[in-house]
Amino acid sequence: MTGSSLDKIRVLDLEGVKDKAEFMDRCVRDLELPDWFGRNWDALFDVLTDVSFWPDGTDQALLLSVIGWRTYAGARPEEWETALDVFSDAVDRRRERSPRLLVALTLGGSDHPPSETTG
Repeated sequence: MTGSSLDKIRVLDLEGVKDKAEFMDRCVRDLELPDWFGRNWDALFDVLTDVSFWPDGTDQALLLSVIGWRTYAGARPEEWETALDVFSDAVDRRRERSPRLLVALTLGGSDHPPSETTG
């Protein structure tokens, strides 16, 4: 991100998630969404692109770090592909706007304990 900085980081921890319902519940918890959140792919896109749902003080960019995703991706590959499409479309929607959205699929985190060689 040339010329801009990162204001906020949100972590979406998918450890233990086995289906779309659990994925959406985890989005509500980790992204601090209201109870009336629709728990569907369109609603997720809407909250990812609507800065009123982002943490206060996000002026330049929000990084959404998705951890613990590998088990869900393996168990529900079609749902995971849809989730990736939603993340990608949301990033594209915010690309030319400020603040920007960045989504990172993080390795490690909750689904892989540190190895002896990496500490």
